Amino acid sequence: MKFDLDTQQRDFAASIDAALSTADVPAAARAWAAGSHESGLAVWSTLAELGVTALAVSEKYDGIGAHPVDLVVALEGLGKWAVPGPVVESLAVAPVLLAEDERSAQLASGELIATVAAPPHTPRALDADIAGLVLIADDIGFREARAGAQHESIDATRRVFDVTPAGGGASLDTSRAIDFGVLAISAQLIGAGQALLDRAVEYAKQRSQFGRPIGSYQAVKHKLADVHIALELARPLVYGAALSLADDSPTAARDVSAAKVAAGKAAYQAARSSLQTHGAIGFTAEYDLSLWILKVRALTSAWGTPEWHRNRVLEAL
Repeated sequence: MKFDLDTQQRDFAASIDAALSTADVPAAARAWAAGSHESGLAVWSTLAELGVTALAVSEKYDGIGAHPVDLVVALEGLGKWAVPGPVVESLAVAPVLLAEDERSAQLASGELIATVAAPPHTPRALDADIAGLVLIADDIGFREARAGAQHESIDATRRVFDVTPAGGGASLDTSRAIDFGVLAISAQLIGAGQALLDRAVEYAKQRSQFGRPIGSYQAVKHKLADVHIALELARPLVYGAALSLADDSPTAARDVSAAKVAAGKAAYQAARSSLQTHGAIGFTAEYDLSLWILKVRALTSAWGTPEWHRNRVLEAL
C-alpha cells in the first residue's frame, strides 16, 4: 500500500510554506522569547487566514473538520518555520476538548488562542500569559485555569506556567485530545528536523575547507544522508498515527507514541548533525540555527518523554 499526500494537501503545505517564508518568523520568535508578542501574533493571524486555526474545529462551529492528516501537514509546516506560541495546544488539543463548546468558533477564526496543561506528562501550560483560554485536562475531563508562576524552557520561545483550576469545565474522556497533542508535536518535530537538515545541506554546499565544499567529503555526506533516512522513516509513522486517530483504531495510543519516539529521535539526530556540520557558528545564539536546535531539544520531552512513550508501546505489544 502506498501512502502519499493528495494534490490538495500538497497545495495546502505549499501555501503555508509560501506564507511563512515571507513572514520573518525567526525575528518573530526572537521577539516572542523577549516577551514581545506583536509580530508573533501577526504570524498567527496569517495562519488563521490560511485556515490552519480552523482545521480541527468541527463545521458546526465554522471550522473545517479536517482529517488528522491535514493537521499533520500544517504542524509539520509550523515546525519547519519554528512558529512560536501554543500551536499544539490551540490547534490540536483544545479543539478536541471543546468539541461541543461554542468557543470553538473563536478557535476556528483565530480570535481565541488556547493553551492546555495535562498532568502528569504536561504539568504546565505553554504561553499561558497570552492565551485567551487556559485549560487543565485530566483523567475525568477538563477545567478552566489561571496562570501562576512562569518557568523558563531550554527553548526561550517556550515559556511555561504553573496553572491552577479557576472555573467550570466538562467531564469527558480526554485521552483522545492528549493523543492529538502527541500527534501534533510529532509532526512539529518532523518539520523542525527537516528544517535543520535543509540548512545543513545548504551550508555544506557553501562552506569550503581545503579548497573544497565540505559537502563533498564522504563523512559529511554520510552523516546528512543518515538524517534524511531517519526523517523519511519517521514521517510515515506520524501519518500512520493520524490515520489511526481518524479511524478510532484500538491501536491509536500505541501508534501516536511510536510516532513521537521516532520523530523525536530523527529530529534530535538532525539537530546534532546540523550543529556538527556548521561547526562553531552553530553554537551562537545570534545564528538562526539555534532556534531549531533548542526547539527540538524541548519538544523531544514535551507531551510525554521518550521513555514514557516507549513504555506505552511496549505495554500495547
